[in-house]
Amino acid sequence: MADMQSHTAHITGTEIQTESENLLPNADSPPDAFVRQHDALRYWQNTSADTDGMLGGIPSLSGFSHFSRRDLQGSRSFLAKLGVGTKNGRRPVVNILEGGAGVGRITEGLLLHVGEVVDIIEPISKFTAHLQGKKGVRTIFNVGLEDWEPSETVQYDLIWLQWCVGYLTDEQLVRYLKRCKTVLNKDEGLIIVKENTTTSGVDLFDPVDSSVTREDGKFRDIFKAAGLRLIKQDVQKGLPTSQPGRRLFPVHTYALRAEVESAVSL
Repeated sequence: MADMQSHTAHITGTEIQTESENLLPNADSPPDAFVRQHDALRYWQNTSADTDGMLGGIPSLSGFSHFSRRDLQGSRSFLAKLGVGTKNGRRPVVNILEGGAGVGRITEGLLLHVGEVVDIIEPISKFTAHLQGKKGVRTIFNVGLEDWEPSETVQYDLIWLQWCVGYLTDEQLVRYLKRCKTVLNKDEGLIIVKENTTTSGVDLFDPVDSSVTREDGKFRDIFKAAGLRLIKQDVQKGLPTSQPGRRLFPVHTYALRAEVESAVSL
């Protein structure tokens, strides 16, 4: 699912979403209530296994050909501000998990350059076939984020989620983040969430791929419910924002750490 996922929510799905009349909130039910994993899986099964497919055809539009490169540059810069990298005294990491990896655009273009090994969660097996046996790629979980169960034998220094959590309901996303927290390096482990956010102040459901685009405040509420602390936030710069008939949502990047549980004296 390219950068989205779940039972209806693929965590590797559509990396880009546009504001259109298809994205309508429902007056009676929260938008995430309409997320259906099987509909999202059907959408991604019929999507080409390449970068253009993962990004919803955006790179093929006039003025958007450098979209992926600029996105990766922005992510690399964000990690550098957190001290993660291989240059200028920054620290490389060992174990990385990418949820909703799609064809590995981010794994190959960013994560393998800052870490030793990457584990991948991606329910659409045709997307990950070429990553089997690739140097640095350790384990590929061909399941949805909502079904993934962590191994207690691995602790991750970095967990990356991009353009995929919209395929999970709010409740599923909280549960997934809590599972991630159990295998996060307790010293300097980071969870990065990079997603489109709405500008209308409400979440919006897209029936085309059965996904929800959340507003910034909802993400903050979800992070708090999962026991995560927001340590840095940024808005991706340098991306084209419009094209005749289309306007891209802003892309927010969140850096999270596990909340330190306070000791209780008896």
